[in-house]
Amino acid sequence: MTIGYVTIGAHDVEAALPFFDQVFGAIGYERGEPEGGWAFYGPKGAPCVGICKPHDGAAPRAGNGIMIAFKATDQEQVRAAHAAALAAGGKDEGGPGFRPPEGAEFYGAYFRDPVGNKYCVYATT
Repeated sequence: MTIGYVTIGAHDVEAALPFFDQVFGAIGYERGEPEGGWAFYGPKGAPCVGICKPHDGAAPRAGNGIMIAFKATDQEQVRAAHAAALAAGGKDEGGPGFRPPEGAEFYGAYFRDPVGNKYCVYATT
């Protein structure tokens, strides 16, 4: 099974784009043209991330225990994505580093977007 796409709820899609442009740009994802209230990030034809208002019309909210992780190509992209998230109004949930701290294979950083959704950007060696 392959993930086709992931959606992330936003109060205002246009207002959310600067945050996601910076974070996803740091790991090489490009945004397609917003269409029908949606904006998509990722390579054409590959699994992607969609930013949209919730279909039910209720406010978007973060799920407790739910996190989306994006694989970066290297530690530099992890650091850049984390820094971009904080600069764009995100909240730190664990700065760049090895997990566990004594490890040498999983290098990740954690943050939340302005709505409160939690993300990880990581690289493996």
